[in-house]
This record gives sequence, structure tokens and C-alpha cells, in this order.
Amino acid sequence: MTEIANTGAVVVNRADGRDDGEEWTENYEQLPGGAGVSLILESTTKEGVGPRLHQHPYAETFIIRRGSATFTVGTEQVVGRAGQILVVPAETAHKFSTGPGGYEAVHIHANPTFETTWLE
Repeated sequence: MTEIANTGAVVVNRADGRDDGEEWTENYEQLPGGAGVSLILESTTKEGVGPRLHQHPYAETFIIRRGSATFTVGTEQVVGRAGQILVVPAETAHKFSTGPGGYEAVHIHANPTFETTWLE
């Protein structure tokens, strides 16, 4: 992390030192500046990647930047594609599997730390 002098703003760099957004999967909790959210950055070219069924006591927002993923949200399935935003309400079971060519997204957890109950 790099603090910007006299502003209070902080720049968070990739832990692996790369300076691009490719093949980037990283989790961020307790972000500086009182952000109040935690993030998962995910970029993969692999098909069929994703977490097993789980839920959180807060909403999770997926901003899909590239590719697609098939999401199971509750008892429904929806294909999320690049350019879409999917919001999963608090306490709702969900999982996803990346589509052909992979997926890039930012997952925003409406909590400063991850709280996950794994259901499978």
C-alpha cells in the first residue's frame, strides 16, 4: 500500500507485483480509509471455475467486466455477462461457474470482512 501525501488516500498494489489486470484473483479485507466493504478481484481465462454454494449475512454485488458465469441464486439460475451487475441479497445461497473463455469481475461484499457460511 502507498499513502498519497497529505490526502489520506491509499493506493493498494497487486500482491504479486504485476501491473496489469490479467489472471488476477485476490481478496481484500479491512480496506484503508473506512471503505466499509471487502473485495474479491477475479480474472481467469478458465471455464468452470467458481465457489461452491454459500451465503453471507450481507449483500454481495458482482460487477462483471469480461466473459460470463452461470450463477445459482437461491433456486434460480442466471447467466451474468460482461457489462452486467448482479446483486445477491443478504442470507441468499449462491454460487457460480465461469463460462467459456473465463470471467473477470469485481465482487463487492457489503462488509469490511468476509463472513461466509459454506452450504456444500
